[in-house]
Amino acid sequence: MVREPFRADHSVHHNSPETLMQTENNDKPSMVMNLAVVLLALCAIGCRETHSLFSDRWQSSPPQTTPASTGTLHGSPGNISKGSSVFLSRKSRDNIGLTVVPLVLTTAWKVVELPAVMVDRPGVSDRGVTAPIDGTIVFIHAFPGTTVAPHAPLFTIRLVSDQVHKSQLELFQATREIDIANRQYRRLSELASSGALAQSRIYEIENQLDRLQATVEAYSQDLVARGLSRENIDSAARGEFVTELMVRAPPDITQSESEPMDSSQSFSFEVHSLDVELGQHVEAGKVLMHLADHRSLFIEGRGFKDDMPLVQMAASSNIGVEIDVDEPDLATWPAFQEKLFIDHISNTIDSASRTFAFFLRLENQWSTYEHMGETRLLWRFRPGNRLRLRIATEKMENVFVLPRQAVVHEGPQAFVFRQDLAVFQRCEVRVLYEDRLSLVLANNGSLHVGDRIVLTGAAALDRIARSQQDSSLPSNVHVHSDGTLHDPRANP
Repeated sequence: MVREPFRADHSVHHNSPETLMQTENNDKPSMVMNLAVVLLALCAIGCRETHSLFSDRWQSSPPQTTPASTGTLHGSPGNISKGSSVFLSRKSRDNIGLTVVPLVLTTAWKVVELPAVMVDRPGVSDRGVTAPIDGTIVFIHAFPGTTVAPHAPLFTIRLVSDQVHKSQLELFQATREIDIANRQYRRLSELASSGALAQSRIYEIENQLDRLQATVEAYSQDLVARGLSRENIDSAARGEFVTELMVRAPPDITQSESEPMDSSQSFSFEVHSLDVELGQHVEAGKVLMHLADHRSLFIEGRGFKDDMPLVQMAASSNIGVEIDVDEPDLATWPAFQEKLFIDHISNTIDSASRTFAFFLRLENQWSTYEHMGETRLLWRFRPGNRLRLRIATEKMENVFVLPRQAVVHEGPQAFVFRQDLAVFQRCEVRVLYEDRLSLVLANNGSLHVGDRIVLTGAAALDRIARSQQDSSLPSNVHVHSDGTLHDPRANP
């Protein structure tokens, strides 16, 4: 067997230009195939997304020709339109706090709200206690926060006035001279009656008694003017000179219609401020203490020039003004008269704010409690409390009035929920007027007297109705108030 000689294949290591061109021509079909595969994959993804999009739109749109489902919502009628009515069980209604009341026709007023603040009633609310005489404070009986009854002791002042001591001395001397003259008159009267003594002597003694009595009355009035009580003056007349003076609380002269929460509690002043210190020398007329009496206050309202005719009409026509006070502890106080009358209007306009003031009289309420053996006061209203005044402007008759939370808005539309057993139907209404607290609805036939309307929880019902309306599920599949999904198909 003859073997052929070995020949090296140089084409493996050295390619000629013709060979390279032939190789590139052989790779073109594979690149075209790869590009076609990529295009086919992109087309498949696009078809899938398009199908999903149109499928979602078809499922979310309500059926136009399909008859109503025969399913029921927990026993509710199956022909309830989805999105316009909501069925809730008793527990669900309790969970969202539904409150339902029957509608009644009433008369409403358009109102204008003006800001106001509670202030002291001048000459009535706060009272200053002054020093009746020059002296030194040696004892303080009441302090800020404590309560003092009328005529209760407040301060003890040591007298340092020479004139007071001189008046007491002269009073005592005149009193003693009257006693001496009276004894002499009794002795000489017997002699004058028997003729042993001239009657003129008796007349002289009587004139002396009149002069001494006038002196006693003069010095007594001087001591009264300097702050001594009738008991102090009687003591000075007996020779027991007063060296210390007790300053007491003023009497209760305010004629107030306010009542405490406990009618058995008598009123006491509250010490508002203490203006002196122990050992301080005070002059007659200096204010020692301020006592608070907030049983009667003023509500000071403020309005601009455009509000002046409205306020003047309310004052002249004796129209009640509604007060709106934000009270966090409203339930702890008795019922309060919410409409007051304007007492007077200020005769000046504030130059800085360009507003005028008007005032309403407010009868306050209070209660007491014990702290370390002392009585403390709790006022329902205090000076500085801010509130709003609602003044009526226009009358609207035969309308329905609901609180703001009972009406839900969707763009220009307004809706309420009317109860029919366990079904709450969404009804469109016309709003005639609304303010910060309430809305006035027209009596145009959409609602009737006696319809049971949801007052609280309407917003939650509206969310449930919208969730049912936007859902692509059948009508017998719905969302509960707690967000869970009810689907009868899951439990056949």
